Amino acid sequence: MKIDIRKYALVTGAYWGFTLTDGALRMLVLLHFHGLGYSPFEIALLFIFYEFFGIITNLIGGWIAARAGLKATLFAGLALQVIALCLLALFDPAWPGVMGVAYVMALQALSGIAKDLTKLSSKSAVKLIVPKGEYGVLFKWVAVLTGSKNTLKGIGFFIGGALLAWLGFAGALVAMAGGLVIILLMTVISLPGDLGQASTKVRFSQILSKSAAINWLSGARFFLFGSRDIWFVVGLPLFLAVTMGWDHLQVGGYMATWVIAYGLVQAATPKLLKQLGKMPDGTLSRRWIVILILVTIVISTAVQAGIAPGLSVLLGLLFFGFVFAVNSAIHSYLVLAYSEADHVSLNVGFYYMANAGGRLLGTLLSGLMYQWGGFILCLAISVVFLMASWLLSLSLPNVTGQLEKS
Repeated sequence: MKIDIRKYALVTGAYWGFTLTDGALRMLVLLHFHGLGYSPFEIALLFIFYEFFGIITNLIGGWIAARAGLKATLFAGLALQVIALCLLALFDPAWPGVMGVAYVMALQALSGIAKDLTKLSSKSAVKLIVPKGEYGVLFKWVAVLTGSKNTLKGIGFFIGGALLAWLGFAGALVAMAGGLVIILLMTVISLPGDLGQASTKVRFSQILSKSAAINWLSGARFFLFGSRDIWFVVGLPLFLAVTMGWDHLQVGGYMATWVIAYGLVQAATPKLLKQLGKMPDGTLSRRWIVILILVTIVISTAVQAGIAPGLSVLLGLLFFGFVFAVNSAIHSYLVLAYSEADHVSLNVGFYYMANAGGRLLGTLLSGLMYQWGGFILCLAISVVFLMASWLLSLSLPNVTGQLEKS
């Protein structure tokens, strides 16, 4: 049995289209509202519901996908993003501050639901498309999906900065909504058959994972992604804009470069580990987390000591991105390798619920830490989160399989 390339291409293509708008929207909101005079913490608040509703969506979405199929959740995610973009284009800077923040937070919540429905559907579909027991093939194709998604999200950051400069806030949102409508229609017409419905009835009580492996992995994922977003969401772009004096295109360009490189490394991780003769397992994940801890300590020490702070951050975080990408790719493989086909959407939903929870806390702390202690405090708290991720990873089991099968 071979992988169904047509289904994989259709699911991946829809995810790619969504991801471009998701990355662009984040950069549009951050830069536009920074320009309107919002504080770092107020900007962080704009993204809080995006992450919070991602938690709810992943938890319930896995159950919905198991009952209704992954096509239903995929199409719903794309449609909700179109609605969110169109409504956000109606935002008026003349509105009172509280009203404006509440409006944007509500639409960011809708976008967060859309993002996690789409991601849940796409990631779960890989498990069902790849032949059972082909661990090397599974690792390869999930890495391709995850890596390409993050590369395109980075391109989306650049697109967001560019569209804001060229079309303005509302014009950029309308243009992105139009492109996503085309992708949605093409996917609805072209994606064949049922995908992801469980063969037995899935009870609502099953949404909370009962697998020890999934629970430990989800806990490690919570702190891993929290450690990144503590400095990435608000701290880094404001550090570039305020401390280094960069304009919108420069900030968007660096953020894009970081995420593009991160995605390319994720996609290449199976080949990298094969050359090193390593299997993606719990032991390997722990080793890469230790490297992340050391890298973050070196960056924060250099900034604190005043050793070319700008260059230390720019180059240091590129190396951080490389190590983080490998670890993220290992996690994305492990959640599928630990899951049975009938419960894959439930397990993936639970796992990405933890991912969204880490991002939610990281986003909130990014604004607070930057406001209280600047970028260096963001990095210090990131180290604490990485240590917690390492501790939770101690209980991750290993899985069998041969990379040469890929």
